Amino acid sequence: MVTAKKEMVVYCFDTLIAHYNSDQVPHPAFEDGQHPLFVTWKKVVNGGEPRLRGCIGSLAARDLINGFKDYALTSALRDRRFPPIQAKELPSLECTVSILTDYETANDYLDWEVGTHGIIIEFSDPDYNTRRNATYLPEVAADEGNFLSPLSLISYLLS
Repeated sequence: MVTAKKEMVVYCFDTLIAHYNSDQVPHPAFEDGQHPLFVTWKKVVNGGEPRLRGCIGSLAARDLINGFKDYALTSALRDRRFPPIQAKELPSLECTVSILTDYETANDYLDWEVGTHGIIIEFSDPDYNTRRNATYLPEVAADEGNFLSPLSLISYLLS
């Protein structure tokens, strides 16, 4: 089983720095493979807790090298929930990478644990006559607040 490594985080930072400097991205120091993946950026402000600044990835298997390169930039610059990360923010950024493995089918919408499992929410939005979905990684779902149960987190996310 493949696991996230610090070299993958370094590659995401290298990718973002190369973008701002209009340089080539250095070759990564990890092996390639095919896995679903996410890149999450957080920003520390005034020594406080890191706050989510961007998180985007793919539930479909992606080439790790190209996937981390693509999603490092997409999550930093095109996460619709946040303004694009600026070069001056680099010193206060933290990055985590997630490689998704071992998917499980839940028996019902409460058959998961906050902080252990991620969740994919899909629903119809009658105001815009469209389908919506969101993916919450285990660590992102746990960071959304002090939730003790799946029901309390789902209620919060849908509100």
